[in-house]
Amino acid sequence: MGDYFDPKSTALLATSFEIEGDPSEVTEEQLLYVLSERIAYMIDHKFDYLMHLMYRFDVLEYKIRDAIAPQNPDPANVALAKLVIERQKERLELRKKYKSPDFDDLEGWDF
Repeated sequence: MGDYFDPKSTALLATSFEIEGDPSEVTEEQLLYVLSERIAYMIDHKFDYLMHLMYRFDVLEYKIRDAIAPQNPDPANVALAKLVIERQKERLELRKKYKSPDFDDLEGWDF
């Protein structure tokens, strides 16, 4: 079994995409499967809300268009799920790169 996906990101995705279950120990493959199933439902029943979520997660519009294009080898729901997971990974990397300092290390400083 692969590494677990970031629990905070998984919890955020579970809440945003209305996915039930324990998001604390989910592999990326499991997340892709569950998220793609949920996105398939949203394509059929809540497309406007799905696009709102894509915008909120800052998935680029041209990538969304490419994902739902007929020539894409992946089904639209899987391609969109991959985009969301890819974007979450990018956000995690940015947080690591630009992590704010731990204020506990500033003992002796008065603010």
